[in-house]
Amino acid sequence: MTTSVSPGDDEITIRPAERADLLAVVRIEQASFSQPWPYDAFERFLGEPGFLVATEPTGAVAGYVVADVNRQYGRNRGHVKDIAVRPDSRGDGVGSALLSRIVAVLLSHGADSVKLEVRESNDPAKRLYRQFGFEPLRRVPGYYDDEDAIVMVRKLE
Repeated sequence: MTTSVSPGDDEITIRPAERADLLAVVRIEQASFSQPWPYDAFERFLGEPGFLVATEPTGAVAGYVVADVNRQYGRNRGHVKDIAVRPDSRGDGVGSALLSRIVAVLLSHGADSVKLEVRESNDPAKRLYRQFGFEPLRRVPGYYDDEDAIVMVRKLE
């Protein structure tokens, strides 16, 4: 399923990731994180409903999200494993569009809550997640080699 949204002046299309998107996804990952996922980590998620990309009208990948649903303690919990937006597209609504869409995808796949981890120092991401109803649950010391993570959770209806 493909969805088009207009977060800024440009229309963004959100669709399932394809093999042809992987190099762009890896480049965004490397530009976004000090401990980036390798190419093969993304390759393993191809074909999964929780691997989505946001593309511009030109077809360029502006951002991506990787998420899944797992059964834990008798409940189906969605997990946003990775989300990033190309540096020159940040602040244009791409992250909001991806997060909105992935929450809907996880809900449609039976998730009753969604969790994610975020660097303690990543205030812009924490603000975005709070806007989407995510609340801090706990701190995980040393989750990243150089920093603690905050686990945030949102219950779904």
